[in-house]
Amino acid sequence: MDWQSLSLVIYSDKELLVVNKPAGLLVLPHGYDKNKPFLSQLLEPIYGKLWIVHRLDKDTSGLLVLARNANAHRFLNDQFANRKVKKIYHALVWGDPDWEEKIVRLPLRVNVGSRHRSVVDVERGKPAETACKVLLRMGKFTLIEAHLKTGRRHQIRTHLFAEGLPIVSDALYGYDGGGGKAETGDGTQKLVQNPEQQMGRLGLHARLLEFTHPSTGRRMRFVAPYPSDFRSFLAAIASKR
Repeated sequence: MDWQSLSLVIYSDKELLVVNKPAGLLVLPHGYDKNKPFLSQLLEPIYGKLWIVHRLDKDTSGLLVLARNANAHRFLNDQFANRKVKKIYHALVWGDPDWEEKIVRLPLRVNVGSRHRSVVDVERGKPAETACKVLLRMGKFTLIEAHLKTGRRHQIRTHLFAEGLPIVSDALYGYDGGGGKAETGDGTQKLVQNPEQQMGRLGLHARLLEFTHPSTGRRMRFVAPYPSDFRSFLAAIASKR
């Protein structure tokens, strides 16, 4: 795909960039394939040196903020570390939860096994909290808003899987046909290929990002529209109801 043709940047000033990342684009270089394009590689020829503040998985679309100098990087990092950044994701999941809103508090242990999954581990995991809200019920699918209160690796994916609500087309935290639960302890999770319709990439979109500007002190709030594949999948589901 010609990433250069995409309008990635939705806001820029001398301190930072806000980017609406497409699914399929890496944020950082791939450890085993140095030839795969990544975000700063595409943007630095235009905007100069950039500092990565936070990440999105390759197959997650949506909002990222990048710093354009070391001071902005430090300021933004502090906000993330002190939970002063608001991050809301929209997730397309398999299943129909028996709640409208729920705060999932399950400790997570990260980078488990050869595939570096996160797992629920009540003894050795670190605290993790995700506030979830049902936005739209669509039979065997649900659109869920997930508000990250902490920032563990794969937190939303793991928490929703633990609730029996695996994200559409998530090959790492897969659908097992029966509302699978995340395992505790050794990190083994049953991954069974979903025999039904898939989205083609992870059904997760970083919808909203809110933070304080490094130099002005103003709160900045950005909302990213759904990309075309996300919209198309929603429309396809709706047409079959």
